[in-house]
Amino acid sequence: MSPHREITRRSLLKKASEIAAGAAALPYVVSSSSLGKDKSIAPSGRIVMGCIGAGGQGTHNTKAFLNNTGVRMAAVCDVVEARRQTAKKLIDQHYGDKGCAAYNDFRDLLAREDIDAVVIATQDHWHAIIAVAAAQAGKDMYCEKPTGVAVVEGQAMRDAVRRYGRVFQTGTQQRSERNFQLACEIARNGYLGKIHTVKVGAPGPEYKRDYRKPPTEEPIPPGLDYDMYVGPAPMKPYNGGRLAWPDWYLIWDYCAGFIVNWGVHHLDIANWGCPALGSEPFEVECKGTYRDDGLTDNINDWQAEFTYISGLRMTYTDSGNPNKHGCRFEGDKSWVHVNREGIWAEPPSLLQVKLKPDEIHLGGSTSHHADFLNAVRTRQEPIAPVEAGHKASYLGLIPEIAARLQRKVKWDPAKEQFVDDPDANGMLARPMRSPWRL
Repeated sequence: MSPHREITRRSLLKKASEIAAGAAALPYVVSSSSLGKDKSIAPSGRIVMGCIGAGGQGTHNTKAFLNNTGVRMAAVCDVVEARRQTAKKLIDQHYGDKGCAAYNDFRDLLAREDIDAVVIATQDHWHAIIAVAAAQAGKDMYCEKPTGVAVVEGQAMRDAVRRYGRVFQTGTQQRSERNFQLACEIARNGYLGKIHTVKVGAPGPEYKRDYRKPPTEEPIPPGLDYDMYVGPAPMKPYNGGRLAWPDWYLIWDYCAGFIVNWGVHHLDIANWGCPALGSEPFEVECKGTYRDDGLTDNINDWQAEFTYISGLRMTYTDSGNPNKHGCRFEGDKSWVHVNREGIWAEPPSLLQVKLKPDEIHLGGSTSHHADFLNAVRTRQEPIAPVEAGHKASYLGLIPEIAARLQRKVKWDPAKEQFVDDPDANGMLARPMRSPWRL
């Protein structure tokens, strides 16, 4: 197929299963009205966007993009009718018209050739399928973390983004906050001396008792496409707890748990400040307990120990078990610790460091959403590219596998697989319910 052949709505829908599966080498298109001479969005051009997944985070992202000039939010998609209508109303009220389209099926939205970029803010088990389809359909993406529920899914996302030349911003927004940039600059420029230990602490599971549901079947409410919600996950009887947040974070079918979904934020900062964490071979052992509470069955608490061939060490635990919330880089001279509440260092004067021109500067983005839009226009890398999201995700997925196996595992980052471990390698992918596949 010619790489310049346009994708029509009809052809995209005709090939829906291939698009979702990543099996067809579909080309990409960018809205011709927005093209500059180098096929990027012209600086004066309007970026037309759609949002797939209109829950809490999707609504947050939609509001953020509405507040950026040069953007038109033209479509929303959600399998819950009330959510997509609420999102449509929000967008229409902003523009003072009725121009926002509402879809139940993400493939209908991706088939629109006038849409340049999409927000993906669905449950985690949908991220990879939608992102691969979006890349094939020629859309740039602002995609919420993590990159799916299995390592293979992140690989598929990364490969599709690079194959089709798309811009991809991972929703690890801490990279656009100055304290996190500063901590990583201090670490990477040698101000701590040689880094020997990184300590990461992330929140353990939250559970809203008001939403607690026993695993019993309930009637599917009007306005919910439950089959589409389940998608590639196993089909199980409907229960309201399967859609409630944060309950679905704790259900294996839709999410690998807080160890990945929340932990990805601080694991990303750890890898940003100490890139060896995602590039050197390591062994990891992880001890944890698992939930058996109503519908919930994900990991409840964890203590992971990463050991690298260079002698580097990372500990990753749920907060207070024993690591404090955030990311702490420890060198042979000093340390720096950062989280969403602040930044601390020893000596404190480290926080006043003025970087030299030839040192590593990680700043520049003060808004994750604006940074994405700039990347769409310039075709430069955003501050949280797909590779960063993929590595941060698997730094959480791998210890979760070790916890399930109840033993140490060895990881080869060059091959992105476990060393001489068929059982562990068999857990790098998850089965997908037909017709969905990667």
